Amino acid sequence: MADLAELVASHIVDVPDFPKPGILFKDLTPLFSDGPAFREVVDGIVAQYGAASFDVVAGIEARGFVIAAAIAYATGVGVVPVRKAGKLPRAVHSSSYELEYGEAVLEVHTDAFRPGERVLVVDDVLATGGTAATTLDLVERAGGTLAGFTVLLELSFLPGRERLAPREVNALLTV
Repeated sequence: MADLAELVASHIVDVPDFPKPGILFKDLTPLFSDGPAFREVVDGIVAQYGAASFDVVAGIEARGFVIAAAIAYATGVGVVPVRKAGKLPRAVHSSSYELEYGEAVLEVHTDAFRPGERVLVVDDVLATGGTAATTLDLVERAGGTLAGFTVLLELSFLPGRERLAPREVNALLTV
């Protein structure tokens, strides 16, 4: 995992005052655009869980979609998007939450998961934990069983991990 942490760290670009003044945004798009590095990260996540430990991958809008789709493809399972409000065309479970720079609503289709289906949830960054906690609750409300939660980057100076307790958080890099 140390090698993956270094790989993630070497591909982060800090963007000050985004999306609003006072926020230092950790941009991981350079990792996504580096094919060999992105492949190594995806392969590392797959190896951590083993392809047989989950039935589907859920990605959190928007960068979580990139990670989830790659993991799903690599393991031959499906991918489910957890979207911002108003983006899904059928009946949804919906939940509002606070994040470090505002409020938001996430949704997932009510039939996104078969009852008991094991769901690996992925996202790029864990900050305050609002997005993650809401997503994990939505997965369970939609009938899924949490198989794991992984992020590429955890911001340890924010309370995300504590907010998700007692659920396990797997972060490739913690800063």
